[in-house]
Amino acid sequence: MNTFDLLKPRPGLRVFVSGAAAGIGAAIAEAFLQVEANVYICDVDQSAIERAQKRNPKLHAGIADVGNRAQVDHVIDDAQARLGGLDVLVNNAGIAGPTGEIEQIEPDDWDRTISTNLNGQYYFLRKAVPVLKKTSDSPSIIAMSSVAGRLGYAFRTPYSSTKWAIVGLMKSLAIELGPSNIRVNAILPGVVEGERMDRVIAARAESTGVTFEAMKEEYLKKISLRRMVTVDDIAAMALFLCSPAGQNISGQAISVDGNVEYL
Repeated sequence: MNTFDLLKPRPGLRVFVSGAAAGIGAAIAEAFLQVEANVYICDVDQSAIERAQKRNPKLHAGIADVGNRAQVDHVIDDAQARLGGLDVLVNNAGIAGPTGEIEQIEPDDWDRTISTNLNGQYYFLRKAVPVLKKTSDSPSIIAMSSVAGRLGYAFRTPYSSTKWAIVGLMKSLAIELGPSNIRVNAILPGVVEGERMDRVIAARAESTGVTFEAMKEEYLKKISLRRMVTVDDIAAMALFLCSPAGQNISGQAISVDGNVEYL
């Protein structure tokens, strides 16, 4: 076998990606399809799901609000039936949450961020882990955290709190599931170029009273490489972690961020 063949996940890998009709999740799903994996995605946005399936007719898909346990149960059951099992869970779904000083954040906005970003990961895990335990092909879990899961993030405390919690969840599960040969890692994206990041920058600019352009420049100054990362950068790391080359990587919080120095 060529050494570099180890960098490619095996064909036929059964992969579930949450929140994958757009953005990072869509890039991860498309990357797995390119290496001939069988992929099931879910998203809360039905029209976005339809667009994703139009782009990639091989995609299996379902509708789910990841903060709704019953809907999560349904899509995992559907994925198991359609794929014939599960080898990889990518817990990607999440929201940006509110921006503002802690005393200005509405309790409902806080609760919604916790429900989507943290509870949603648990709902998928409780259903998917028993399925992953049935596969012998180096099962893997990838939890999508954030650079805000290793650095403090003023005015974005609900979001940052969930992303730190996801790293703790991953670290604990890597220990718990290691004897079952299930690897668990977290990817921590940095400033990812695209519409979602533009909305985050705009909200932060408004909350601090500066222009969008000035706030964007502030974000870039915090990155050692002085550039944003792309969704394809994140997808490439997901593929690597699920390849034979990643078979002994577990319990790691891996930043893909150009080295964000502070937030």
